[in-house]
Amino acid sequence: MKKATNHIYLIILLSILSSVAPMGVDTYLPSIPDIAKYFDVSIHKIELSLSIFLIGFSIGQIFGGPISDRYGRKMSSVFGLLGFAFFSFIIIFSSNIYELWIYRFFEAFFGGIVVVNAAAAVRDRFHGAEAAKIFSLIGIVRSLAPLLAPAIGAFIIHFYSWKAIFIFLTIYSLVVAFFVYKDLEESFVYNKQKVIDSFKLVLSNKNAMKTMLTLGFSFGGFFIIIAKTSFIYIEYFEISTDYFPFFFGINFIILVLMIKVNVTLLKKYSPINLVKMAISIQILSGFIFILLYKDISIVMIMIIIALYMSMMAFIFGNCMALILEHFPKNAGVASGVAGVLQFGLGAIISSIALSFHSPTFLPIALSITIISIFSFLLIKTYK
Repeated sequence: MKKATNHIYLIILLSILSSVAPMGVDTYLPSIPDIAKYFDVSIHKIELSLSIFLIGFSIGQIFGGPISDRYGRKMSSVFGLLGFAFFSFIIIFSSNIYELWIYRFFEAFFGGIVVVNAAAAVRDRFHGAEAAKIFSLIGIVRSLAPLLAPAIGAFIIHFYSWKAIFIFLTIYSLVVAFFVYKDLEESFVYNKQKVIDSFKLVLSNKNAMKTMLTLGFSFGGFFIIIAKTSFIYIEYFEISTDYFPFFFGINFIILVLMIKVNVTLLKKYSPINLVKMAISIQILSGFIFILLYKDISIVMIMIIIALYMSMMAFIFGNCMALILEHFPKNAGVASGVAGVLQFGLGAIISSIALSFHSPTFLPIALSITIISIFSFLLIKTYK
C-alpha cells in the first residue's frame, strides 16, 4: 500500500483540483452585497445563487463519475476545467439576476465534472486508513482555498467591480487545467461494466449510502454557516468587507489544525468513531447557539461557528475513505454519487434553511442543530 508521505506533489495537485468548489463559492462571498445592489435585488436572492451553485455542482458529478471511469481522471478533469472557465467568463455579461443564476449553474456543473476525479485518483492509489490520511492531508491544502478565497475576493472588489472576481476564476481554472494536463499521471483501470450497473452497485451498498447521506447532511449544515457569514458579520455586526476575510478565514485556520489532529488520531481510532465524535460536538455547539442566540456577542458567535465548522475535519476525509473503500473498480461513479448527495442534499437543506430569513440567528441555530442530529442518527447505524 502506498504511503502518503511519498506523494507530496500529488497531494497538492489533487487538493488544487478539488478546490474548484470552494474557490467558486468563497471568492465571491464578500461581493454579495455589491452584486445585490448591481441587480437591485435583496441579498437573499444572491444567497440563493449559492444553493443553485451546489445543485449544478451535484448534477455535474452524476455525469462526471462515469466520464472519469470511462475516459480517465486527467482528461475528465481538463474537460471540466475548460467548461468551468468558459461559464465563469460568461457570468460577467449577465444582465439580470436570472442570467446570473443560469450561468452559475453551468459553471458549477462543469466544476462537478472536475471534482470527482480528485477522490477517484486517491482511491486508485490508496486504501483504508492510509486513504483517510490522504483525504485529510488533501483537506489541509484544500482548506487554504476557502481561507484565501474571501481575502482574494475582498481585495478584488476593493479595487474593481464584482465582475473581476469571475475573471479571476476564469484564469484560475485555466491555470489548474494546464498543470493537471502536464503533471497528473493517469491511474484509472478501464472498467467494462455498464454505467447503469455501476450506479446500481454503488446505490445498493447500505453502509456506503448511510455514510454518503451523513456527509450530505453534515455539508448542508456547513454550507448554511458559509452562506450566512455575510449576513452575520457584514449585515448584523456591521463588519467592513475589508475585515470580512479575517472573521471568515479564522474558521478555516482552526479547521486545518483539526485536520492535523484527525491524521494523528487515525493512528489510534477508526474513521467511523471519529465521525461519530465530530457530529456529537456539532450537536452540542448547535444547542449552545440556540440558548445564546438572543444576546450573543461577536466573540461567542465566532467560537460557536469555528467549533461547528472545524468538526468537518473529522467528517469529510473519514467519510470519503469509508465510502470509496467499498468500490475499487467504480471509484469515479462512487465519488460522483457521494458528491451528488453531499452537494445536492446540501443545496436542498441550505435552500430550505435560507428561506427562513430572520433578523435574529435563531433559524441558523435551529437548522444546524437539527441537521447534526439527523447526521448522527444515520451514522449511528453504520455496521
